[in-house]
Amino acid sequence: MAITVFIRYQLDPSKRDAFEAYAKRWLKIIPRCGGDLAGYWMPHEGTNNIAQALITFEGLAAYEAYRARLREDPEGMANFRSAEEGCFILAEERTFLRPVV
Repeated sequence: MAITVFIRYQLDPSKRDAFEAYAKRWLKIIPRCGGDLAGYWMPHEGTNNIAQALITFEGLAAYEAYRARLREDPEGMANFRSAEEGCFILAEERTFLRPVV
């Protein structure tokens, strides 16, 4: 059964540009590591500190394999470090969703 990971980011609103650069780098890293990336979404109107991403996998085993590949990917690890060093993500929530069929 396919699963979709919904990621909700709480951002430092003064560092949205740094988060957007971070998200753009994931656009090539995530598919290379096995995720079917629907995309990243930045705040536009209204709330200025919430961003979101959706990534689909064939199942939990595929997600776990993706996470392992991501930990071995030099660009992926560098992107994680950029978030830690830049402190632009204040909180991150992951919700695992399944389709209604």
